[in-house]
Formats: sequence, structure tokens, C-alpha cells
Amino acid sequence: MIHAENLTKVYRIADKEPGLGGAVRHLFRPRHKSKTAVKDVSFTIEPGEIVGYIGVNGAGKSTTIKMLTGILLPTGGQVRVLGRDPHRERVANARDIGVVFGQRSQLWWDLALIESLTMVGRIYEVPDAHFKRLIDEFSETLELKELLRVPIRNMSLGQKMRAELAATLIHEPRIVYLDEPTIGLDLLVKERIREFIKRVNREKGTTVVLTTHDLGDIEELCQRVMIIDNGALIYDGPLATIKDRFGKYREITFETAADLNGLVLPDGAELLEKGERTLSLRFDRTQTSASRVSAAVMSQIEVLDLSLKEPDLSMIVKQICRGGLKEPANGGLPAVVAAE
Repeated sequence: MIHAENLTKVYRIADKEPGLGGAVRHLFRPRHKSKTAVKDVSFTIEPGEIVGYIGVNGAGKSTTIKMLTGILLPTGGQVRVLGRDPHRERVANARDIGVVFGQRSQLWWDLALIESLTMVGRIYEVPDAHFKRLIDEFSETLELKELLRVPIRNMSLGQKMRAELAATLIHEPRIVYLDEPTIGLDLLVKERIREFIKRVNREKGTTVVLTTHDLGDIEELCQRVMIIDNGALIYDGPLATIKDRFGKYREITFETAADLNGLVLPDGAELLEKGERTLSLRFDRTQTSASRVSAAVMSQIEVLDLSLKEPDLSMIVKQICRGGLKEPANGGLPAVVAAE
């Protein structure tokens, strides 16, 4: 379905000094430097999968999606989508994919929704009878019936996103790329969007590639995640595995009445951060407990306050992006590799 092998994108950007003088010098003696956005990324996505593609800002998510959709030409490696080169065969590729790019609309601002959808349908040459059936379906599943005669500019953010999804799926693409589909939406609208995506995937077998900063989307929709950091793919596997491997860790923070000089770390606890009168520790709940760690600290120093942070997916991703993954040689518990 989607296959990428050693996919790489390097941008050539101007290297000029600041100010007017720098601009003039660059005009006559231009210099450039290279920036690698994606480096040697390889993966395969099978038909019908919903895959989360996540990472921090600037990690390379959007650049990868643009290469998969044919918008960008890779600098190195190769990509095949449904057996095609998406850049060289852009027209054929476009007929089989749908894309939602967050806040960037594919609808006409001043037109009523039904007029925009009609134009999109004509672009993709959707037969009239089929188009009408899909409009009826989306009117029900996306609750668009009352919005069909409303201009896009008069819609709320949540209404626009539902309209964008209808436009993206009006030609029934085999693959859908969703870039931040729930950004800025309230909880109720997010839930509607998530349920609709699950329904399309379940009933039509549509493959979904989801990039988002909303880790609730990932937990609700995806069984597989790929994590990219600094342009490199650092994890590709089941979401459950990531949560099992890192979900056992807890963070506990102490606020103390005196400085922490001479404090001995409790057995089974790892130092995360140490201030003058604050201490953050991480421990493996399969090896020790919060009460034991707390008791060990409070036996050495007066504690004014403490807080226990349960793991969530955002914490897990931060841990991984901070240092990557380390597979223990003895088959024991995996650990986060500390960044140099």
C-alpha cells in the first residue's frame, strides 16, 4: 500500500548575513547550506491500517507526508504509494488519496458547502448518482444536513473540519492523510471526528495516516505508531508496546524545607531534576512503590509537598524523543537512553 525506503529530504537554504549589507553581498556572492528534514526513513503501511505518525514540532512529520502525497520530491531513497511514484504520477496518485492539512482549507470560502462539494466532486469526476448517495451519507454521519447551504466563512471551526472531511472523502480515496484534524476543536467535536474516522476505516477499509499533537487522537484511533525525531524514525510498532515499556514509570516531585545537599537517592529511583529545594525522581513501579520512595526521601529531609505524575502518552513520547530507545542485552526491561 505505502512503502518508503531510506526516504530522505534535504533542503538547500540561503546562508546570508543579517541586514541590508548581508542581503547585497548574498545577491552577488550567494551562499547556501543544507538542512536535513528527513533522513533514511523506511516503513510499510498495509491496507486498512490507521497509523499515528508523531513527533515534536520540526521533527519531519509534515515533510514526510508531503513526500507521500507527491507535493515534495525526495532528495534520496524511494517511496511507492499503491505501486506508484507519488511525485512523478501525481494525477493518478491524487485520485486515490485524500488529504486534510489542519487549518488549510480545500473549500471555497464564499460558497455554500454543497457548492464546494459539488465542485470537488466534478474535479474527481464522481458520477452524479454516487455523489448524491455520498452527500446523503455524510449529511447523516457528519451531521452536515443543516450546513449544506451555509457559506464556509460562516461556519465554526468544528463545522469547517467536518466539511473538510466530507470534501476529502467525496471521491472515496483508498488512503487518507490527516494532518492535525482535531486542532482547536472542543471535546464533543473531537469525539465526533474520531468516531467518523473509525467508521470510514471499519466500513470501507480506508487506510489512514494521522499526524497530530493531540495524543488523545492517537490513543483513540491508532494501534500502531511511528515516532520521528530530528528527521529519523526512532520507533515503529504497536502503541500498546510503547505504553507497556514506558507506562510502568512514575514521576514523583518533592518540595522540601531545606536544600538537598547530601541527599541519598532511594533504591530503585532515578534522578530527573534537582533544584535548590525541589527534587524530581522517576521510579519503576514494578521494582518499588511511591510510598517507599517517599518514605526514603522524608526520612532524610522535611518535605513540604509532593506530587505523583501518572504516565500518559505525551510523557512517553517526550521520554523517547529525549533520548531514544534502548533494548537491554539481557532481555530485561527497556530503558530510556539519556541524551548526551
